[in-house]
Amino acid sequence: MDNSTDDEIEDEFQIEQFLYEVEEEFNNPFLHFPSPSPSPSSSSSSQDQPNAIAIAPPSEFTFNTSIASLHTYLGDVEDTRHRTAFLDGGAILNIPLFCLQGVVLFPGATLPLRVTVSRFVTAIERALSQVDVPYTIGVIRVRRGTGSFTMKAASIGTTAVIRQYARLEDGSLNVVTRGQQRFHLRRCWNDVDGVPYGEIQIIEEDLPLRTPRDAFGKSASSCNMLCRRVEMHRLKNGETDSKANSDEGFDSELSPMDRKIHLSGSASDMMDVLANSSDQEIRSNLDSSIGICSTSGKQSSKEELHRCYKNKPTHIISKAFLPHWVYRMYDSYWLAQKAADMWKQIVGVPSMDSLIKKPDVLSFHIASKIPVSESTRQELLDIDGIVYRLRREIELLETIDFIRCRICQTTIAKRSDMLVMSNEGPLGAYVNPGGYVHEIMTLYKANGLALIGPAVTEYSWFPGYAWTIANCATCRAQMGWLFTTTNKKLRPDAFWGIRSCQLAEEIRRNV
Repeated sequence: MDNSTDDEIEDEFQIEQFLYEVEEEFNNPFLHFPSPSPSPSSSSSSQDQPNAIAIAPPSEFTFNTSIASLHTYLGDVEDTRHRTAFLDGGAILNIPLFCLQGVVLFPGATLPLRVTVSRFVTAIERALSQVDVPYTIGVIRVRRGTGSFTMKAASIGTTAVIRQYARLEDGSLNVVTRGQQRFHLRRCWNDVDGVPYGEIQIIEEDLPLRTPRDAFGKSASSCNMLCRRVEMHRLKNGETDSKANSDEGFDSELSPMDRKIHLSGSASDMMDVLANSSDQEIRSNLDSSIGICSTSGKQSSKEELHRCYKNKPTHIISKAFLPHWVYRMYDSYWLAQKAADMWKQIVGVPSMDSLIKKPDVLSFHIASKIPVSESTRQELLDIDGIVYRLRREIELLETIDFIRCRICQTTIAKRSDMLVMSNEGPLGAYVNPGGYVHEIMTLYKANGLALIGPAVTEYSWFPGYAWTIANCATCRAQMGWLFTTTNKKLRPDAFWGIRSCQLAEEIRRNV
């Protein structure tokens, strides 16, 4: 989300010095691509007729999606054949730092770089030769503050391992990196040579967990066991029946959260208690003794709650009364399966089946490919915990309906219009000749866009396709490009590439 918080590092001088993109380049509406002079006829007609090219749903697909992920437009790059080992959580180190606009790098995601500025070339060379963590740089997202020109850097970034690179005749570098581990940015500075560095602390990630087998699914005898336990406790302390059955006597034996549930008095009230309770309270409750209310697996959570309250006195409520869905909220593997199933229904490819047994990897993989705004992607990177990241991703997959312009809120496309043109998914990072990195999502259909200028084949991210600049027809902001085939054998004939940094933030709903 686009909120200014204490978690963002604000230092106008330092961040401007760290920013790789040149200010003039960032303000160029054509985004540093070679700017061919558009013919008056093509320019005016395309502006007067948004979406002048009608694109039918791709009934036939012949494009090799593995080509786009190779970034062949960078030319020949040499494989470093280096694989950096994972660093221990909590480790603090200094590494060259790249602050990028419009980019959120996740562990496991590919990030291409075109390095043309001399001090950033030096930063890559330092990274290749450093002893502690060779072939590693830090990548962090920066954005402009609301209503100001001050740059703000996120406090969470990702280390990137240099997998491929090539030095060009003019001294610039083409580099392909891969995200490795999340980190906290502690501080940043430029050394005497102007090379940007950051002091980072590696984030220690949690391990995926399953719901304990004995957390639910017990037989109804658990109810009797609890009743006997209460009765034994009463007799042991020589309590009278009147005292044992009093609210005061029973309440004293309950945890704070159990007391809230006990006093709620109904299933609907209990749901309110759970909704208003913190995750820490729920987890504490789950760690307590086994509950009284077993289920057959055929009833809904609401029915189970009503059944338990109907059949048992109000004062006989166990600490593990919670239904299955509460436990599953903290089952990494169950959430991973649900997220993978939803991805398959909505996006289709690439398949997540091979990652279901690795919920941590799957959570980052979905976060790096899910077609959402740049700010929402940063939100996903900031989340600590596999369970919480997966739950947020499931929420997004359930609620993403429309893709809208960030500036004027015009609806550009629907979720069903997404098209996968790379084996990495419907969203990926690409770099242009000026060194600016774009994260784009691909769509087979888009609305409200005006084409600017003729189609250009030079430096196309998708071999066999020419690109044409596409602006929002309402506010004139550049939304991305239309890619049209130059090879009659390629299918689809055309598709759109929309910049994630130009997408409106997703509306958060209660689901």
